[in-house]
Amino acid sequence: MENHPSRRSFLALAAAGGALSSLPSFTASAAPVRSSEPLTVPRHRLWWQAPADDGSMITQGLPVGNGRLGALAGNDSGRELLLVTDATLWTGGLNDTLDSDGQFPYGRADFGSLTLLARLVVEIPDHDLGAVSGYRRTLDLDNGVVTASYVRSGVTYRRQVFASRPDDVIVLHFGQDGGGHYTGTVTLAGTHGETGGTAESFAGSFANGLKYGAAVKAYGSGGSVRVNGPHITFTDCRELTVVLSGGTDYAPDAAAGYRDPAVGPVALARTKVRAAARHSADSLLRTHAADHRALFGRFDLSLGTSTPDQRGLDTWARIRARADTGDPDPELEAAYAQFGRYLMIAGSRGSLPMGLQGIWLDGNDPDWMGDYHTDINIQMNYWMSDRLGLSPCFDAYTDYCVDQLPSWQDTTRRLFQDPRNRYRNSGGEVAGWTVAISTNPFGGGGWWWHPAGNAWLCQNLWEHYEFTRSRAHLEKIYPLLKGACEFWEARLLTTTLDDGREVLIADSDWSPEQGPLDAKGITYAQEQVWTLFGNFRTAAAELKRDAGYAGTIGTLRDRLYLPVVSPTTGWLEEWMSPDNLGETTHRHLSPLVNLFPGDRIRPDGSTPADIVKGATALLTARGMDSFGWANAWRSLCWARLKDADKAYQLVVRNLRPSDNGGNGTSPNLFDIYEVEQGRGIFQIDANFGTPTAILEMLLYSRPGHLELLPALPDAWAASGKVTGAGARGGFVVDLSWRDGKPTEARIHSVGGRTTTVSYGGRTRTVTLRPGASVTLKDLVR
Repeated sequence: MENHPSRRSFLALAAAGGALSSLPSFTASAAPVRSSEPLTVPRHRLWWQAPADDGSMITQGLPVGNGRLGALAGNDSGRELLLVTDATLWTGGLNDTLDSDGQFPYGRADFGSLTLLARLVVEIPDHDLGAVSGYRRTLDLDNGVVTASYVRSGVTYRRQVFASRPDDVIVLHFGQDGGGHYTGTVTLAGTHGETGGTAESFAGSFANGLKYGAAVKAYGSGGSVRVNGPHITFTDCRELTVVLSGGTDYAPDAAAGYRDPAVGPVALARTKVRAAARHSADSLLRTHAADHRALFGRFDLSLGTSTPDQRGLDTWARIRARADTGDPDPELEAAYAQFGRYLMIAGSRGSLPMGLQGIWLDGNDPDWMGDYHTDINIQMNYWMSDRLGLSPCFDAYTDYCVDQLPSWQDTTRRLFQDPRNRYRNSGGEVAGWTVAISTNPFGGGGWWWHPAGNAWLCQNLWEHYEFTRSRAHLEKIYPLLKGACEFWEARLLTTTLDDGREVLIADSDWSPEQGPLDAKGITYAQEQVWTLFGNFRTAAAELKRDAGYAGTIGTLRDRLYLPVVSPTTGWLEEWMSPDNLGETTHRHLSPLVNLFPGDRIRPDGSTPADIVKGATALLTARGMDSFGWANAWRSLCWARLKDADKAYQLVVRNLRPSDNGGNGTSPNLFDIYEVEQGRGIFQIDANFGTPTAILEMLLYSRPGHLELLPALPDAWAASGKVTGAGARGGFVVDLSWRDGKPTEARIHSVGGRTTTVSYGGRTRTVTLRPGASVTLKDLVR
């Protein structure tokens, strides 16, 4: 008998959970309001002296994106290459036939994979790189534009590449000063063997039924632009504009099978490029830049002043010099944080959230399918958004969880108690929802079950509420919180400790990603569930719902076993054992989830000293050198322990240049993860986790408490400023410092009312109405 969901069951689950689709899909939209504002003079700009090699686009191509469509731009003077990705272009599906061990299949055909949408090539044969001089390309973070410029025969040529959210297109504009012209071809091609396309569009579909398409339009001034067989040719054009759009018929609706049959992707793409082509490139750019700046300008960061010699280096040379000399480069370190913000704006608006590679691929076979890993990676991707002034970009994460909930509930109900599943509940009951370690956009799980994944996904959802105090958000996520609690209410086991106490522990599980596969009471799960239960109780109280059930959950929380320090190792135990059952220097910090991102373990006297000491000892044992995301997590933990030196060392370690596929930063600032000697891959989480660590070194927050400069390193101590930093409790903070001490702090309420503000043991209480601000001076006496 097949165990598959019906459409009726999905509809019922969606209605019960309040999880009807909320993510927009690739749809027609009203014409955007045009901006006449000129571009701002960029203050945050990265630059290079060479284009990307076609074979190294993932490490050298410059990223653009509008939140759904992403592209890597090569910028060769004679051959512009764009590799274009749509966030919803996934193979695979629900993947609800378990393997023989009760776990999920994990392949590109069953679970699925994110894939490339298109390759766009603009050939300009007489502009070969060997025939030009003064080549330079830049990434303007303020305006969201990639620019390449060079000189040929006395003429300065300049091109701009950007991805517009208002127009839902990617734009390439080729201009010049000095009487030059462009002659060449534009070629659009799919990446999945599509047939029957034209020079201006193509369409295709996958075995899973997903339909997709892309279209391009070129127009110029002077000369001619026409279709010529499989190419668009342009001849003697003073300027040329190329506009591309594309998408799929994906819909964030489980009851509809995650498809919108009303959408014809290729027809819609043609409509979008025709609409955009009715406007000048300058108008498209101004409209895009105004939209981008509205987010990018919400936050700023100065960590000090770099030297003239450092400022004179291109970005890649500067990265290498920072590693070679060991000299701090505070402007580079601040720029790295701003680059992370640029990626967040480009990759997380109005579509699916970002997975392991965001929306930037160089082929159809990304490692781990480019999926959503629920045991650190997707969570780390979104730690940054609220802290660094990009709360609207978090919505993609929220909407994804809400829209997947009907499938997650259904799969949990049908499959979690499979007798082959080593993680099934011993008591025989199951309720609520959970996920696998990997998830896709179709409600599907991949690899192994991840029982505590529901709690960790919910922690991010809850923290967004703590930052924003948005009641609408809280109401939206409440079914997720409650469903996760229902799962754990059915899962917890009662056990008796040596001292005779009866406590509740998690059933058989795996501490991500090491050790025994069937350990009970792992610290990771105990901490996650403790946090989940507390957050649910607060949510129920604030929404005035489920008082009786919230009381039940509170009672369960009080009975949870919490980890102790091993008498053998001196570390906080990862398993309910004094022995170390895994790798000492393992990349994951799973038992430290309540040091960061949680904060049950705090070095402020509120946590037993032996627990803080044990957590510190475990963090020390894990080491100071790992993969990028693991270094970022370590840095965050050291910041929470107020060890500025170690936190800073780990930030700098992530800025080291990646050579021969080694861990570190690539020429385009993407973080590289060394999967095996000589082979590194792009994994985006460190690009977000490292900026989060930088901010946590400057400002710690939890509801009711802010601490200024908790882990300020010597390299940034001379002077600095952060504006627009989000703080839990519903505040935004502007903070200035000099000689290692705060000089001024402005606290603005976005919903919070009362908080303490502390520095160096001195505390003030601030009470504000929402929308009001207060400026604190004389912070040091």
